[in-house]
Amino acid sequence: MKKLISGIREFQSDYFDKNRSLFEQLGQGQDPRVLFITCSDSRIDPNLITQTDPGDLFVIRNAGNIVPPYGAANGGEGASIEYAIHALNIDQIIICGHNHCGAMKGLLKLNELQADMPLVYDWLKHTEATRRMVIENYGNYSGEELLEITVAENILTQIENIKTYPVVRSRLHQGRLNIYGWVYEIETGEILAYDPSTHSFVVPHTQLYPEDGSNYQPGSYVHTYAPPVNVAQHREVHTPAPASLAITPAASGSSRLSAAQIDRIYRGSQPKK
Repeated sequence: MKKLISGIREFQSDYFDKNRSLFEQLGQGQDPRVLFITCSDSRIDPNLITQTDPGDLFVIRNAGNIVPPYGAANGGEGASIEYAIHALNIDQIIICGHNHCGAMKGLLKLNELQADMPLVYDWLKHTEATRRMVIENYGNYSGEELLEITVAENILTQIENIKTYPVVRSRLHQGRLNIYGWVYEIETGEILAYDPSTHSFVVPHTQLYPEDGSNYQPGSYVHTYAPPVNVAQHREVHTPAPASLAITPAASGSSRLSAAQIDRIYRGSQPKK
């Protein structure tokens, strides 16, 4: 507590004083452009890793950066999503997972949690689709590699889940909303972004709107020791895919979920016969 009180004093006398005009502006209302959904893990700081100011991000945090499908839970996630898009007119959503995620470790041994942490068990059941996908399709992996794959697949599950929300479906259909999936690596500070054209996670430097600057120079590839997650149509077939720098947001109207996707969201993937 001593550290927190000292930090408050330093904030008021230093940071706040230097940015007084910003806070006076924020006192009149908020106008964030990005909904940032991430994990409650204490090692994740959305504003720090994106170097954004107060008021730039509308943040939702929970264990495992999970978005329950529409109508599946009475928590604050759905209300916050609806408010962010309808009331604040946010047009960009980032779902950001991270390596060494405790929630994903728990998901891989879900049944062991039921007795000691029943609330965590109930919460993680909202991403049963991720657990089923990993268990049934990545049997050759274990340890940290399997955990990285789980983190990546979970992000893709949450992207599908958030598309079940009426306000999200409507804005996607109008071409007024873009959804991105990121993985943050704690020990290196690197970010990987999901590229739907190659079904892999790559550096996110091309995830720019035209007004952000067409002369943005590509950076270098980053390294992750887990294999790229390859997601074929409906994510039923997994084979290695080459990384690519190109990231193409979904076209207007292409965000409609297929029957197979809807089935997987609510009941998990089933092995092919």
